[in-house]
Amino acid sequence: MPSLAVEIPALDAYPLGAHAWYPESLPARGVVLVHSATGVPERLYFAFAQYVAQRGLIAVTYSYRGIDGSCPPALRGFRARMRDWADLDVEGVTRWAFERYPSLPIYAVGHSFGGHAIGLCECSNRLTAAVQVASHAGAMRMVSHQRERARVTMLMHWVAPALVRLTGYMPGRKLGIGEDLPAGVLLEWSRWTRLPNYFFDDPTLDADARFARVRTPILSLGFDDDPWATPMGLDMFVSRLRNAPVTRLEIPAKRSDAGAIGHMGYFRQRSGAFLWPETIDWLLSAGSTRVAADASDRDATGTGGRRASMTVESASFPIAPA
Repeated sequence: MPSLAVEIPALDAYPLGAHAWYPESLPARGVVLVHSATGVPERLYFAFAQYVAQRGLIAVTYSYRGIDGSCPPALRGFRARMRDWADLDVEGVTRWAFERYPSLPIYAVGHSFGGHAIGLCECSNRLTAAVQVASHAGAMRMVSHQRERARVTMLMHWVAPALVRLTGYMPGRKLGIGEDLPAGVLLEWSRWTRLPNYFFDDPTLDADARFARVRTPILSLGFDDDPWATPMGLDMFVSRLRNAPVTRLEIPAKRSDAGAIGHMGYFRQRSGAFLWPETIDWLLSAGSTRVAADASDRDATGTGGRRASMTVESASFPIAPA
């Protein structure tokens, strides 16, 4: 499906490079915002966006400031923190979607940090429903395999900060570990990974209170071969969404004919045939349920309020016959 290149203003008017993917038949059933993982190029999400459009929804992919299509001419001296991606970029894209498509339900799919942003952003309560893919509390202590924990600790706590101080940015491309990152993003991320409960222990972010304000239905997906988003990190993360209806699913990679999924594989086409249909089905179903619940609450209270609840379950995703 063809895409339309667009420029979306962040909350502070910083221009974000983006693409909108439209279904062949209009009107669309809704809009799905795709919030990316840290240092991941926008193109990883194109196949998923095409599938979303095939299901009759508009998909919006984009890059955070300092990354890929939203990168300035030079990263050295470019000022950005990781929290800016949530507070300015994700917030800005979400508000833009509500202004651009006022009559359509707005959904979000957040990958890793993109799922963090759903919990942090004020606009998330306006979403009809959201999916968090491999979105975990990224504290280093929650990486379960000792060798991987040692490798990532060396990178995040020693090598990367040293490179940032030497070059003025994180040269991820040269290291083969993703896109280049602004210095402030890498240094804030590195600091959060040292905290026992990740950014929930950063008093300047107030993440716990922000997560508690979210009441949007959320599906949290984890994969049993993901070395970083472990069950401990995923469960701790969704436990902070204590006023949202959350469904937490752990998907066994062996049930996917596509093989390994890991931290990045969900958005690759080989996994899409098994994983994407149920995700979109869930979004549409949760959206219908929320609309009905909101209507019921308006009838009962006259305020338009919504009763908060939380249901967390671990289950196998029905992606293929056992």
